[in-house]
Amino acid sequence: MRALRLEAITPEAFSAYGDLLIAPPPGAPRVEFEKELVNLRSMAKARLSLATIDPVRLPLRVVQMERHAFSSQAFVPLNGSAYLVLVATNNCNDQPDLSTLRAFRVPIHTGINYRERVWHHPMIAIDAVASFAVWMFTDGTSDDEQFVPLPEPVTISR
Repeated sequence: MRALRLEAITPEAFSAYGDLLIAPPPGAPRVEFEKELVNLRSMAKARLSLATIDPVRLPLRVVQMERHAFSSQAFVPLNGSAYLVLVATNNCNDQPDLSTLRAFRVPIHTGINYRERVWHHPMIAIDAVASFAVWMFTDGTSDDEQFVPLPEPVTISR
């Protein structure tokens, strides 16, 4: 079984998987996120949803991942504490590349935007219940999301 420890997220550490969405300080200009929101299908429409996630205890055993091959997916925290993201890039067999697997602890004041085709685990709240606004593009087909079992379970700890 593969074991990972949570690491603090930084823009550089997360750059292979997506972008961090960080609000500007008071008085600073608004930050726009346009190029980060990717839609690769002409018939897909923007979908904004709200999700509330119960916290989990670590260590956590993970057996599957998901991706959105044609859309980025953004999570903007609305409340809670920290949350965890588990990510991997795509390998030559169109599966998660386990050599790129990383687990990040994300502070509640930071949002994330997964790039299209990036493998990730569904959102995981830690320490407290957390709510998120979730943005992606969908067309209502099975191409909207893909789930795959991992070749071996992964355990994530602090």
